[in-house]
Amino acid sequence: MTSTIMLPNAELLEQLSVTITQETIVKAPLDLTFEALLEQLGPFGDRPDGGSLNMKIEPWPGGRWYRDLGENNGHFWGTVQAIKRPTLLEIVGPLFMSYPVINNLQYRLSEENGVTVIKFHHKAFGAIPDEVKTNMVKGWRHMSESARKRAEANAKR
Repeated sequence: MTSTIMLPNAELLEQLSVTITQETIVKAPLDLTFEALLEQLGPFGDRPDGGSLNMKIEPWPGGRWYRDLGENNGHFWGTVQAIKRPTLLEIVGPLFMSYPVINNLQYRLSEENGVTVIKFHHKAFGAIPDEVKTNMVKGWRHMSESARKRAEANAKR
């Protein structure tokens, strides 16, 4: 019996890979920004059209991030892989995708020159349709901008 291992070429690896990097400047303290981010990823999570995502996040290592549709229905999005309040939140999982894929999200927050900087990284690998790749950029931008607005409003109180 013989076995053959076929390794993917560079073009195929590129087609299967997604890397999104975004930076958001927030005029609010680091701790308020981190809490606003958790709120946006959880109970205040919404789509760009304003509709609720009904998200829940358990902000501890091993905690779930999921969409709660009620009556024990929903979608598992990921697991909190790492959390270091108020500077790091890392999530790994399928996210909103129902195809063979793995994702890693990182939110790294830091204070620089009197503002908080959110550095967002999304790395994905798998069979992801091009339309989904395009919409991911818009969705993540909306998520970060919503967290920014929430943190800045809370800082003014």
